[in-house]
Amino acid sequence: MADLTTLAAVKEYLGQKDTATTDDALLSKLISRASAFIVTYSSREYLSQTYNETRDGNGSNRLILKNQNVTAVASVVIDGQSIPIGGSPQTPGFWFSGRWVYLNGYRFSLGFGNVQIIYTAGYETVPADVEQDCIELVANKYKRRDRIGEVSKNLNGMVVSYSTSDLSDDHKS
Repeated sequence: MADLTTLAAVKEYLGQKDTATTDDALLSKLISRASAFIVTYSSREYLSQTYNETRDGNGSNRLILKNQNVTAVASVVIDGQSIPIGGSPQTPGFWFSGRWVYLNGYRFSLGFGNVQIIYTAGYETVPADVEQDCIELVANKYKRRDRIGEVSKNLNGMVVSYSTSDLSDDHKS
């Protein structure tokens, strides 16, 4: 899994100079951990990669893929038979749209693990909102490291309260 942001972007957000390298190793680890957390939390990969899925045939002429933003389908094999690329709903073979693979003149015959699909899905670059969430999660973890376990602090009669949530409601959405 690739990181969802860069060290330079996090340092810019934190207002750190590019030449300051004291915490670069720590920030890099936080970036990798925050990226993994976001991918796990959202149950999806963001950067483009190739997937090789083995699926159960459903008896239909369409099958939804596990990953979003499908950009190419390299092959569809059903019960050992390679299905040709159709390219459109009118041509016999397979074609795709969104997360779906469609068949014309064929069916995803009922069976367990009898369908093999190789496809590419994801974005060439991380969506800006996802990258910003990663940056803010890293910044939050970085800033909170000096007050682990603290919920509030009394400073000369004034109480300062800290959020203990990893993700704000904005980030969760």
